[in-house]
Amino acid sequence: MAKYRKLGRTSSQRKALLRNQVTQLLYHGKIVTTEAKAKEVAKIAESMIALAVKEKDNFEEVTVQAKVARKDKDGKRVKEVVDGKKVTVYDTVEKTIKKDNPSRLHARRQMLKFLYPVTEKGDKKRDTKVVNLPDHIFNEVAPKYVGRNGGYTRIVKIGQRKGDGALEVVLELV
Repeated sequence: MAKYRKLGRTSSQRKALLRNQVTQLLYHGKIVTTEAKAKEVAKIAESMIALAVKEKDNFEEVTVQAKVARKDKDGKRVKEVVDGKKVTVYDTVEKTIKKDNPSRLHARRQMLKFLYPVTEKGDKKRDTKVVNLPDHIFNEVAPKYVGRNGGYTRIVKIGQRKGDGALEVVLELV
């Protein structure tokens, strides 16, 4: 007996399909797919959420100093003439950042290895921003499931698809 479903695809197609569906499930919280695909996606998503729950609080907050360009009222950088050249003026600012401990960093890299990058599209091209999905999982998804031992996903059957009669389901985070 096989360890996983082949889903009628080559290995590269299957891997791409599962990566995409797991990424969309973790980002949006629910997807509509066939029953066989949902069972495979749920396995992978559950393991990622379990990893995030385990490493949720495994970081330390560190204060660092950073140089930030001074800006005027229009949001443009302030320039100053030094030795006949225009030079940007910088201010030193203290920031508090989260520094991952080694095991959380490894978990983050494991997630990044599997998940696709997600971009949120705005009205214009410049409003498009890249979403840090592991941060989303650690900060928003994992805290919901702290007291729970597995069972982070739910499969709800919604009937047969019109075209080919495949059983469709909604796969959602509980």
